[in-house]
Amino acid sequence: MEAVATETKNFFILYKPKDIVSGDFYYAQAHKPKGAKNEIFYICTADCTGHGVPGALMSMVGISRLNESIIEKNLIHPNEILDNVRSGIISSLNPEGSEEESKDGMDCVLCAYDFENNILEFASANNPLWLVRDGAVIEYKADKMPVGKYGDELKPFTLQKIELKKGDIVYTFTDGFADQFGGPKGKKFKYKQLEDFLLKNSNLPMETQKQKLDVIFEEWRGNLEQVDDVCIIGVKI
Repeated sequence: MEAVATETKNFFILYKPKDIVSGDFYYAQAHKPKGAKNEIFYICTADCTGHGVPGALMSMVGISRLNESIIEKNLIHPNEILDNVRSGIISSLNPEGSEEESKDGMDCVLCAYDFENNILEFASANNPLWLVRDGAVIEYKADKMPVGKYGDELKPFTLQKIELKKGDIVYTFTDGFADQFGGPKGKKFKYKQLEDFLLKNSNLPMETQKQKLDVIFEEWRGNLEQVDDVCIIGVKI
């Protein structure tokens, strides 16, 4: 049990659905692909179209397609996995003979951690990844497209790679926190304020960071309605 307790200090998941069920979801899967030397730990931070029941149904499709891609098809790299998930989502929502085309899907960051070699591979759809290193935030831009139907031409997702260092913290998130209205003027929290908050508190234990994020979100929201699902994941190396 001691090993488990130690490991839990190296990450946090802040998950705050707007309703009882959510269009945001997080996915974690440890898997050793066939032919690979090391186990890969996959973490996906995802925001599906809608919230409540419609969003939750999309989440189920997304999780099912992630399992299929990683476990059944044995795909390794996050960009290939997202390409396959996108194909699966499109086929699920647009069966043969359907008259209306559905463009539902999800925005997400899919990370693949090789902790043995301190390597992170990831692919991102519309949402960026932030790396806190040596007192600064490094932003890795996302592909400006969802995991779903868009336009006429589907471009492949981009594979990005980071050589991690001890003390690095990787943050992935959906847009619900930054888009929350509140504060003294009833305005959005915004990404810059979230970035500054994470950087300022990045030296604190991960569980403490989660608690402070929850507190600042509720203080900012005040008496206003929560506008969207919220999910933020932090992983410390």
